[in-house]
Amino acid sequence: MARLPKLQRFENEVASKYHIFNGIFMTLPFDNISNTGGLLPLFHTICKQGFELKKNPTEIVEYFYDRYMRDTTKEEKEQLLFSFIQYIERQVVLFDAIEDAAFATVQNLDGRGTLRGIKEEAVEHKKEAELIQYLKELKIKPVLTAHPTQFYPGSVLGIINDLSAAVTRNDIMEVKLLLSQLGKTPFFKKEKPTPFDEATSLVWYLENVFYYAMGNIYDYIKINFPDNQDFENALIEVGFWPGGDRDGNPFVTTDITLNVAQKLRSTIFKNYYRDLRKLGRRLTFKGVEQPLKKLELQCYEAITTEGVLDFTAADLQKELEDIKKTVVERHNGLFAADLQSLINKIQLFGIHFSALDIRQDSSIHDQVFDELFAFAKAKFPNNYQDLSEPEQLEALAIVSGDLTEDDLDDDYTKRTIGSIRAIKTIQERNGERACHRYIISNTQTILHIMEAYAMLKLCGMHHPAVDVVPLFETVPDLVHAPDVMRKLYGNKEYRAHLTRRGDQQHIMLGFSDGTKDGGYLMANWSIYKAKEALTAVSREFGIEVIFFDGRGGPPARGGGQTHQFYASMGSKIESKQIQLTVQGQTISSKFGTLESCQYNLEQLLSSGVSNAIYNSEENDFTAEEAATMDALADYSYETYMAFKQHPKFLPYLENMSTLKYYAMTNIGSRPSKRGSSSELKFKDLRAIPFVGSWSQLKQNVPGFYGVGTALEKMKEAGKWSEVEALYKHSKFFRTLLDNSMMSLTKSFFGLTAYMQDDEEYGAFWTLIHDEYKRTKALMLELSGMKELMENEPAGKASILARENIVLPLLTIQQFALKRIQEMGQEDSEDRKIYERLVTRSLYGNINASRNSA
Repeated sequence: MARLPKLQRFENEVASKYHIFNGIFMTLPFDNISNTGGLLPLFHTICKQGFELKKNPTEIVEYFYDRYMRDTTKEEKEQLLFSFIQYIERQVVLFDAIEDAAFATVQNLDGRGTLRGIKEEAVEHKKEAELIQYLKELKIKPVLTAHPTQFYPGSVLGIINDLSAAVTRNDIMEVKLLLSQLGKTPFFKKEKPTPFDEATSLVWYLENVFYYAMGNIYDYIKINFPDNQDFENALIEVGFWPGGDRDGNPFVTTDITLNVAQKLRSTIFKNYYRDLRKLGRRLTFKGVEQPLKKLELQCYEAITTEGVLDFTAADLQKELEDIKKTVVERHNGLFAADLQSLINKIQLFGIHFSALDIRQDSSIHDQVFDELFAFAKAKFPNNYQDLSEPEQLEALAIVSGDLTEDDLDDDYTKRTIGSIRAIKTIQERNGERACHRYIISNTQTILHIMEAYAMLKLCGMHHPAVDVVPLFETVPDLVHAPDVMRKLYGNKEYRAHLTRRGDQQHIMLGFSDGTKDGGYLMANWSIYKAKEALTAVSREFGIEVIFFDGRGGPPARGGGQTHQFYASMGSKIESKQIQLTVQGQTISSKFGTLESCQYNLEQLLSSGVSNAIYNSEENDFTAEEAATMDALADYSYETYMAFKQHPKFLPYLENMSTLKYYAMTNIGSRPSKRGSSSELKFKDLRAIPFVGSWSQLKQNVPGFYGVGTALEKMKEAGKWSEVEALYKHSKFFRTLLDNSMMSLTKSFFGLTAYMQDDEEYGAFWTLIHDEYKRTKALMLELSGMKELMENEPAGKASILARENIVLPLLTIQQFALKRIQEMGQEDSEDRKIYERLVTRSLYGNINASRNSA
């Protein structure tokens, strides 16, 4: 099977099986309308044919009503639409399960980008020594975030897991039972989840997937790579934001942060306990059985113990090393490899499991610092607020104290101080690795960084074992970032702090708001240039910069094909560590099963190896290529900014998209927008609802808008040959366009074509559609492809299959939106029903996209 082309393997193992199992699913009655399963295929056909005939969603739904529901009541018709939504949501789950089951067959788990592939390539190029040396320095760190783009509750995740296993076995009866269970299982909750609920959902992936996948990778390297017995680098770490990410989430409290850290610790001890129980069934030897039983009991008790434990991860590791030594010396090394595997996991996960980050916005720090200054005047110069910036920086560098929440009155200040003191508590309980980063969103000046550093010291951490991490998000902030860091590195006290932190500085660069702020090309190119400039500044001061990328699921939020992106960085960008946020459906689609998780982690490792060992200098831009990228980014930026400033931009999103319905879904603990104003303001828009709303419209604007115009302007200026040369040589540029092609592939303007006749928004819709057509045509011309994603046929087939499944769902959503628009400000029961249809249709559409926000 593996020798067949990838597309053929997909057709055989995914598309064909889906049609078979979906046929079974459609015969299962699980609602009050027994004929739903029979009517949905008819509705699907009418939708496809209707759009081919350029009918609008209202005409399509009304035609279906007239043909198949002529003698039914209005209520029965509406109920059928809700039933269709139920069925389609579960069809998406079925497709997910089948695709997960086929992952190992469709992908080549021993091919390019895997550990085996890495090793064989190194042998072929006689780069084994360089590979081992790089692996001793490389670290990859996916960071799981709490952003609300994953709608599957734990019960549904469990069904997907079991369904995948049944599909793999071709167990028809088990599949039928699980599909019946799926039909009866609710997909959403009536109440919003708490941050702790979100954390619990993501801990499922740590406990059931990452623990084993990361362990397998580490075991493989220790066993199969030559001269590697002294390998001690914890090559992979997984980060965690739920419960620690306070940016825009008023529901994250100090107690929740501490409870999440405790949940992580108790879960890793559950895993250790299970492994020790398995070992106990094999290591029944003299001198081994009792020490192992003692460790097993220790881990069992630690599951429910709160506070500081009387042993550390190093103690556990030492005990197991001693047991292994006895096994090797006295019992012929029987099961020593299994012992080593557990030792490896303790090295990876410690007693904390995952590193919890704390994040807050700089604007909150500004408010908090005013309150802190009023409270702690004695610790600052009397005229601190009148001092120049350099003088304020000197004062911030030397300030210290031991503040607690109880010392303060202001709620924001109490919460901020509580979160900082939580870092200290977590480190005491779970070790320094458990919580060692404080991230400052929206960093614009050096004061934002030094205020956070000062707050750590004011909370009793006089030499904080904490990395203060600026997050530069918007295009202007990315431009100014090197100057900010140069000033920071020049501060004597802060430089001493970095010395204590191993001469390393973590810097986060945000894609989501960068793309929302400056458009696709400019955001990505600004981040690339910022990385080059920040690397140069850091190296000048003898500091290793560690970049942490805020990547979302889709290209519009910095997502897309991650492997190619990191394999294209070049020698001028520090690349010993690869760190990125992973969220929403990207967690379940890329890391939801053992096979997919291990494969994608290996792909990340491979991208670092590929860039550092084989292609580093080849990936560097020449002066001419950089000038071409500058010109493309500038043209794109001008086009996107003009679009964003269009008087219909915000009204279109507010009135013609699903933007305001995200707040009604109860899918995440955070508010769907910043600020409390009832008026929609661009600065208050969160990236996820912003990008997601364009995705629901099937317009995907943030993933391509401005790219086509930029290419066109270069062509008109007689510089097309320079663009062609850039595309041929630059892996980074090709990756950008490949990812943008994914956004275009997921677009379907036929769904909203009716808007072109709208008196108020018709011209604006046409503006977007024209840019889509322009971008598609010029990308195809530049790439030499005849169709979008021609170079990724299996990936494209998956996208088109998913888009086909949800076509009726999209039709229902647009039908309901059009009805709401026609009602104006009318408040009625009918309006509430249509709003429920829109809200309910969000779930399936987003889950089907797998990386829509």
